Amino acid sequence: MSEQRLGILGGMGPQATQDFYQRILDRTDAACDQEHLPTLILSDTGMPDRTTAILGGDAEGCYQRLLADARLLERSGCTVLAIPCNTSHFFADRLQKELEAPLIHMPRETVAVLARSGKRKVGVLATDGTVQTGVYQKECAAQGILAVAPPPEVQKLVMGIIYDEIKRGEKGSREKFAVIDRWLRGAGCDSAILACTELSVYRTYHSLPDYYLDAMDVLAERCITACGYKLRMV
Repeated sequence: MSEQRLGILGGMGPQATQDFYQRILDRTDAACDQEHLPTLILSDTGMPDRTTAILGGDAEGCYQRLLADARLLERSGCTVLAIPCNTSHFFADRLQKELEAPLIHMPRETVAVLARSGKRKVGVLATDGTVQTGVYQKECAAQGILAVAPPPEVQKLVMGIIYDEIKRGEKGSREKFAVIDRWLRGAGCDSAILACTELSVYRTYHSLPDYYLDAMDVLAERCITACGYKLRMV
């Protein structure tokens, strides 16, 4: 077995972190405890809200806390790092420069999957922080993909599902998501990214078609292979 150890910097939010680790367990080709990858989970639930921090002027404080947590995971022997929070990847490249262990870049890996499948126009369903900072737009542009964000009235529904429902322990409104889906298809998107881990949690509760690429799934699979373990076929 590989001697790699995965470090998960989580708590953003806690339910998304739990869901993420479950996906790693589900996708690892393991027949016993010893065949799963060693994992250390740091659930920093006191982390400032990323959207509020980035758009409200406290981005540096949020970055410094992320860096301190990542370094703690490194000191604890983690050789590969993952942050199951899309908005936090606003800081990913800056964090990587200060770390020895590779930090798997969830948006970059997700967009690479879209590029390999030949997608040309994709919708980005994410927090205001992720959308307004262009985290996914930048990665898509580098791959020749047009990334489009919902108009304000639709983005409000996305934020409602994330903050008013999933983060409060609810399962999320099918009715709201149906409006979002109609907009995506009407805008001519040939795929859409679930670019917020709370939306990944929504998908856990509700069946969604392959039209939606779940960034959390991509990150889970990449963590497994980066640590030298095999994926279970599904």
